[in-house]
Amino acid sequence: MTQYKFVDLFSGCGGLSLGLTMAGLQGQFAVERDPMAFSTFSDNFLGPRKVPVTKFAWPTWLEQQAWSIDDLLEKHIEDLRQLQGQVQVLAGGPPCQGFSFAGRRQEDDPRNQLFEKYVQVVDAIKPSVLVLENVPGMKVAHLSKPGQEGDREKASESYYDKLKKSLEAIGYEVHGEIVDASRFGVPQRRSRLIVIGLRKHLASRLEAGVKRAFEVLETKRGELLAKHGLPRTKLISAQDAISDLLVGRTITRPCTDPFSPSGFEEAYYLGPRTPYQRFMHKHCRSDAMDSMRLVRHRDEIQARFKRIIEECTPGVRMNDESRARFGLKKHRIYPMSAWEPAPTITTLPDDVLHYSEPRVLTVRESARLQSFPDWFRFRGKFTTGGERRTKECPRYTQVGNAVPPLLAEAVGLAVTSILMEAGEAARQQKQAQLDTQHEPAVAAIA
Repeated sequence: MTQYKFVDLFSGCGGLSLGLTMAGLQGQFAVERDPMAFSTFSDNFLGPRKVPVTKFAWPTWLEQQAWSIDDLLEKHIEDLRQLQGQVQVLAGGPPCQGFSFAGRRQEDDPRNQLFEKYVQVVDAIKPSVLVLENVPGMKVAHLSKPGQEGDREKASESYYDKLKKSLEAIGYEVHGEIVDASRFGVPQRRSRLIVIGLRKHLASRLEAGVKRAFEVLETKRGELLAKHGLPRTKLISAQDAISDLLVGRTITRPCTDPFSPSGFEEAYYLGPRTPYQRFMHKHCRSDAMDSMRLVRHRDEIQARFKRIIEECTPGVRMNDESRARFGLKKHRIYPMSAWEPAPTITTLPDDVLHYSEPRVLTVRESARLQSFPDWFRFRGKFTTGGERRTKECPRYTQVGNAVPPLLAEAVGLAVTSILMEAGEAARQQKQAQLDTQHEPAVAAIA
C-alpha cells in the first residue's frame, strides 16, 4: 500500500500532524513560528523519545526550528518547488482568531492574510490534496472598519470564498463543510470548517469530484470508532473522558514539571476507568503523563465555582443574569455537564469549569477533551497573560488551537481513500484505452 507524504503548515503543537500520522501518512516537515509550540511538536515527532507513531522524515535542507511561513517562502522557495511530485498532501490551517465569532472579526486583521501565504506554498509544492481546518466563521463575510457614521459594512465575500477562488486559479477543485468533532469520538462539541482541495485532473476522475472526500469521511467515521473501541451511537461525555483525573478520588503531590514554578500540586494518577480513557492511556506509563498541574484557586474563588456548579445549568454558557449574580465580568463561562461532550475547548483556561470540582481544567484534561493521547507531551509555559498573550503560545493555547487528532485521523483516512480511488480510476481509464487500441488487431487476426 502506498504511503502518502504530507507537510503541515501552521502546525501548532501537532494535532493535525498526529491525526494524519495515525491515519498512515508520513510527515515530512512542519512550519510553526512559535518556539513553545514547535518545542512540543519537536518533542513528539522529532526527538529521540520513543513514541507509538512514525516520526517525521525531516529534510536536510530545512533546519529543525520554529519557522514563520514568510521566512520559509523567502529562504526556501526553490526547495519547496523541488518537492513537486514527492508530497501528496499539504495540510494546515492559518490561525483562526481573525475569523472567530468570539473575536472582533475585522476584515483587515493581519492574521486573515496568512491564507495568501498558504496559497503561495501550495503553488510551489503543487500537492495532490489540500487539507485546511478553520473555525466556521471563515465562511462568513467580515465587517469593515466603522465609517464616519459608525456603521460597518459587510464584506461582499468571506475569506473562505477568497481562498476558494485563489486555489481554483492555480488548479484545484475546493469544497468546505462544517464538521462536528464530537461525531468522530472527540468528547467535545467542536464545530470546524474542514476545507479539502483536490487537483482538478484528479477531481475529474471522481464522480462527485472533491465532494467525494466528505462522502468518504462519513464512511470512515464508523471505521475509526471501531478501530479505537469507541461507541458509534453514543457521544463521548466529559465524564467518559476525564473522570479518571478527578482530584477527589486520589491524592496530590508537588508538581515537578521543569517548566512550572515551585508551589504547584498535581494529582497522582490511579489509572483509566472507561473505554475512552483506556484508549487515551494506551502506550503511556502512569508516571510519564505530563501537564497534570492544578491551578491554584483562592478560597473565595473555589467557593464561587462550587456555587456555580450547584446552581447554574450544566453544559450551557452562563447568561448575563447569572454572571451578574456571581459578580463575573467575563462573557464566556461554561460549567461543564458530566453527561455530555464538553463545550469547545479554547485557549483560555477559565472559559470552562469542571463538571464536579470547583476549579478550571488542567492542561491534560483539556488535551483529553481534544483527544490527545496521554503519551503526547507538552512543552513551554502553562499559561501567560497581558501583552504576552499575543506573542506566546503556552500549553493551554497550544491545546485550544489544535485540531483534535481523532478528527484529523478521520480526515487522513478519507484523503488516503480518495487518492487511491482517483489512482484506480486513472488505471482503469488507461487500460480501457489500451484495450481499444488492440481491438482492430484482434479483429484482423480473427
